Order: sequence, then C-alpha cells, then structure tokens
Amino acid sequence: MASSSSHQDINVAQIAADIVCEFLEVAFHQILYMRQVYPPGIFQRRRKYNIPVQMSCHPDVNQYLVDTLQTIRPLVEKGEVDRVVLNITDRQACPLERFVFEVTPPVEPSVKDDSYLLRLEQALRAFILKINVCDSMLDTLPQDVTFSVHVYTQDSAAASLEQQQLVQNFPWVEADSDSLKMPNAKIIPLKTMSSDVIKMQLYVEEGDKTGR
Repeated sequence: MASSSSHQDINVAQIAADIVCEFLEVAFHQILYMRQVYPPGIFQRRRKYNIPVQMSCHPDVNQYLVDTLQTIRPLVEKGEVDRVVLNITDRQACPLERFVFEVTPPVEPSVKDDSYLLRLEQALRAFILKINVCDSMLDTLPQDVTFSVHVYTQDSAAASLEQQQLVQNFPWVEADSDSLKMPNAKIIPLKTMSSDVIKMQLYVEEGDKTGR
C-alpha cells in the first residue's frame, strides 16, 4: 500500500541545523546593532521573520559570522552543540556581556506539516523582538568594545572541529579560562522556546561595568 505522506523522508536534524544557524546569524547581527558594538552606519535594515532587522554590511564582521556558523552547522545537526555564546569584551579582552543561546534537540524531533514551521518562525520572531528591548535591561557598554563567538560542544565534537578548520582554514582554539571569567555576573533571562524541531533558551550574563 503506497503512502501519500510527503514528510516521511524529511531529515529533521538537517532542517533544525539550518534553522538554528540562520537564526543565530540574524540574532548576532541584531545584538551587535542593539548593543552598539559597531556604529549604526555599518548596518542595513532588512526583513526577517516578518519583522525589520539590522544586518551588518562590514565584510570582515559578516565573514567571521558566516565562517563560524558554517563550521558549527554539522555539530548542530548531530546534536553536539550545547550552547553558542556571543561574548562582548572590553579592550583588555575582559568579558562584559555574554549572550548565551542554549540549543537542545527535542526527544522526538518531527515536522508533521508546514504549520509547525510557521509556528517556529513566530517563536524565532519573538526572540528577535526580545533582543530589540534588551537595552532596557542592561547597563551601557563602554566604548571600544569588541566581540567573539564561543561554542560549547560535547567532548566528541572537538576532533570534528579540528578537521573542519583544516578544510575551511578557519581556526578554532580552546578558549582561555580567564576569558570566560565574569565575577559577580548577573543572569538576565530573555526568552525560551520548545518545539518539535528545536528547543532553545536565551539569556544574558552581565558583568560589572563600573570603571570600564
């Protein structure tokens, strides 16, 4: 008996990895804009998830984000990424803010119909809208800040990252423990979501900016 289902052969893990990496790219650009890591003039207004977003036009920034997400995409697909962190630091490389995206696959991932993806888009839109108001929850950053992306993986993923960097010429290094320390940090929850495709939580760790 033939089946009429068009969703049986869908690789949900691949779909989830594409969705997560695409979302992270948009979210990273929006965070860099909202926290004024770079001047507003290097951003262009575009539309994603049916809302306006700001995307960088700086080639070096864009390439760094693209290379980062392309490298971790296979790990996301395998469920080997625990969290991805956009780390904002001062000129001495001391962390000031850490936007933490915890990503976990659901127990039984599935895409039953297109309405699931529509609801997922609505959930991701809510994340971006929350990022848009994060300024009201955080203290002002000092001038001359920069950023980096930290990826927390399972132990088995380390070798995979090393192999990836040989192919893509995009070096990953283990983060220095001092670069991760943020004494007396405040944790500010922003948004959580759970779906049949992905589960994700976003929060900010904010360090003491006094005297920075």
